[in-house]
Amino acid sequence: MESAIKIEGLTKEYLNKTTGKMVRAVDDLHLEVYKGEIFGFLGPNGAGKTTTIKMLLGLIFPTQGDAWIFGKPIGDVGVKKIIAYLPESPYFYEYLTGRQVLDFYARLFGIPASERKKKVDALLEMVGLSRDGDKTLRNYSKGMLQRIGVAQALINDPELLFLDEPTSGLDPMARIEIRDLIIRLKQQGKTVFLSSHQLLEVELICDRVSILNRGKLLKAGKLDELLPSGRVEIVAENVDDGVAEKIRALGGQVQRQDGRVIVHQPDDASVNRVVDIIRGANGVIRSLIPQRRTLEELFVSTIEEVEKK
Repeated sequence: MESAIKIEGLTKEYLNKTTGKMVRAVDDLHLEVYKGEIFGFLGPNGAGKTTTIKMLLGLIFPTQGDAWIFGKPIGDVGVKKIIAYLPESPYFYEYLTGRQVLDFYARLFGIPASERKKKVDALLEMVGLSRDGDKTLRNYSKGMLQRIGVAQALINDPELLFLDEPTSGLDPMARIEIRDLIIRLKQQGKTVFLSSHQLLEVELICDRVSILNRGKLLKAGKLDELLPSGRVEIVAENVDDGVAEKIRALGGQVQRQDGRVIVHQPDDASVNRVVDIIRGANGVIRSLIPQRRTLEELFVSTIEEVEKK
């Protein structure tokens, strides 16, 4: 697959003025993002996510290591024409209207006057602000400001978008709209590099994810590989305590709820044996649902494992 981003040994050190020691915000990072995918870049606060993004954008320089965007080294002027960045808290002049903000950035990119109005109107429609385009930004809600930020990031029709917490502060409906917009961008062939703490949303839309902590890459891969199915939930009725004990002996977790028994088996291998035990004791199986580990569970366990060391 063609690389949109390739990172080899990227490192960034800062001088801690309090201690006088060098601190590594990003530590020997190796990573590859493929063209046309939505890539989740995850980690707790202070993990080095924003520092990495700023290096890729050419806003700060790495201490060592290399990175390329569509085969060109980071910092290349030509790259800046085909990428876009939406920070977590974008700032715009509040006395401008949404339409004026987009027109301003369109002028910066040298978009001709004959095309600007059509492009601005299309972007306002895309992010759901066509009715509010002539309101000043001081009258925009947090969600509306985030949407105008997304529209601004798309003004140059970028091939690669860096989105840092794009749904921060949004209500549920607005989050769904932004999530759907990101999926549409992928369908248009664009690559999205998404940094977010909204792990459920990341799990819903990302093709691959990585987990960073203290500047080090801990995990990276496809969600299906990182979150394999294994647990199975069995809901049954007419299960007595003796049967429940036999199930526990096979490693299952048994809970009683509203006259039913809910069994969580840790692996597929023992499921058939549990079903046989329940049926052999005249129990009734109401449902059998495979479950997989959530991204949140993977994230927490990965970070906790490193913190214990």
